[in-house]
Amino acid sequence: MSNAVLNQVYNYYLTTYAPGGSSQYDAHKRSELRGVYNSIIKMNKESPVYLLDNTRETKEFAVSVKEQARELKNTISSLGVADHAALLNKKTAYSSNEEIAVARYIGSQNTDGLFPAEIPPVSLEVHSLASAQVNLGTFLPDGKPSLAPGSYSFDVNVNDMNYEFQYNIKEDETNLDIQKRLERLINSSNIGLEASIIGDNNTRSALRITSASTGLSTGRNNSFYISDDNTSRENGTVSYFGLNYMAIEPRNAEFTLNGQSRSSSSNSFTVEKMFEITLTGISGEEDSPTVIGLKTDLDSLTDNVHTLVNGYNSFIQAANRYSDSLSRGRKLVGDMNGLSFMYRNDLDAMGVRTNKDGTLSVDDDLLKQSVSEDQSETSIQSVKDFAASLLRKTNQISLNPMQYVDRIMVSYKNPGKTFITPYVTSPYSGMLFNGYC
Repeated sequence: MSNAVLNQVYNYYLTTYAPGGSSQYDAHKRSELRGVYNSIIKMNKESPVYLLDNTRETKEFAVSVKEQARELKNTISSLGVADHAALLNKKTAYSSNEEIAVARYIGSQNTDGLFPAEIPPVSLEVHSLASAQVNLGTFLPDGKPSLAPGSYSFDVNVNDMNYEFQYNIKEDETNLDIQKRLERLINSSNIGLEASIIGDNNTRSALRITSASTGLSTGRNNSFYISDDNTSRENGTVSYFGLNYMAIEPRNAEFTLNGQSRSSSSNSFTVEKMFEITLTGISGEEDSPTVIGLKTDLDSLTDNVHTLVNGYNSFIQAANRYSDSLSRGRKLVGDMNGLSFMYRNDLDAMGVRTNKDGTLSVDDDLLKQSVSEDQSETSIQSVKDFAASLLRKTNQISLNPMQYVDRIMVSYKNPGKTFITPYVTSPYSGMLFNGYC
C-alpha cells in the first residue's frame, strides 16, 4: 500500500477523532527520542502477549486517547519549562480592548525558570484588517448548462504555483451538478483555496472561491488567478461559470505600533518575540490606542490554572465518550479521576473543585484569596504536584495507548528468559491499516 494511502487512512482517524494542530512541544531532541525508545523497550520487556479487539470503535478510541494525551501534555508543558518548580509560572498577556486585538505572551523563560524583569507594554491602533481574496462566479439557473458535453480543464495559479483541473460534462448534468463537482475538485486539492456554492433563493447558484491566506505578497495584485486560455483540454469553463471575477480584493493589515506605521499580510503577527497579537477589529477615530502588556503574577497564575483545568476537562470529556461501550475506556477515566482524588483536599482549598462527572472547575475568588494570603511557593504546590502527576500519566498513555484498549491476554513470556521487543506498541498503527491492505 502506498504512503499516500497510509496517510489518508491515518489522517481520517486523526482529523475525525482527535484534536488538530501541533505546537513547539511536538518537536524533540535526539536524546528525547532515544529516551522514548528506551522506555518502550523497558515497558515491553516482560509484557504478556495480548489479542486486541479490532473493532472500528476500538481503532477510533486508540487514536483519540493518544492524541488527547499529547494535547494535554502540550498544554501542561506550555505552562512553564519542564522543571517542576517552574510549572504554572508562565506569564500571560492582556489586551485593553479585545474587540481590537487579542494577545498571547510567547517570550521564553531564563534557564532558572524566571522571566525578563521588565517587559514594557505596546500601544496599537488598527486601521484595516488583512483580508482574503474572494472570487464570486456567475449566478446560473440550476438546469442544464449551455456548455456542450465534453472534457474540460482550467488552470489555477496560487502563490506562483500552477495547477490544472480537469473534469467532464455529461449529457444529462445540470449547472448545479457541475458546480458541485468543481467545489469538490478545488477543496480536495489542498492548494490553499476553499470553494463553496451559494444560492440567491431563486433556483440559481454560483461558485465562490476564497483564498486560505490573507494579504498580498510583494509585487502581486492577487492571491490566485484562474484561466483556461492555454489549458490542455476544452476551454470555456472560466467564462461560463465566472470563476475569475474578483469580488473582494486581498489586502494587508495596516496598523500603528508604538507610533510607527506597520503592515502585515496576516492578522496575526509577533512583536519582539514577546507577544503574539491577533487583530480582531478596527480602531475608531475617537478610541484610545489598545495597550498590550503582561498581567500581574496573580492574574497570570489564575489564567494558568484555568488552562490546566480546561486541558484536563477536555481529556476527561473525550474519554467519557467511550466509557459506556469500552470497559478499559472506563478504566482510563478512573485512572485520571484517581489522580485528581489524590490531591482533592488540597485542590479544594485552592478553589479547584471536582464535579460529579469527573471534570474540574475553578473558583477564581477562592484561588486568588488562597494565593494572596500565602505568597510563598507552598500556596500553589498542590496544583503543581497535580500538574506534574498529569504530565507523567500523559507520557505513559502516549507511549502505549493500547493499554486502554479492550484485549485478551494470550500468554506470558518465559520468566527469566525475556527478550527485547521494542515494537510491541506497533499495533497502535498496525490495527489502523490492516483492514485496508
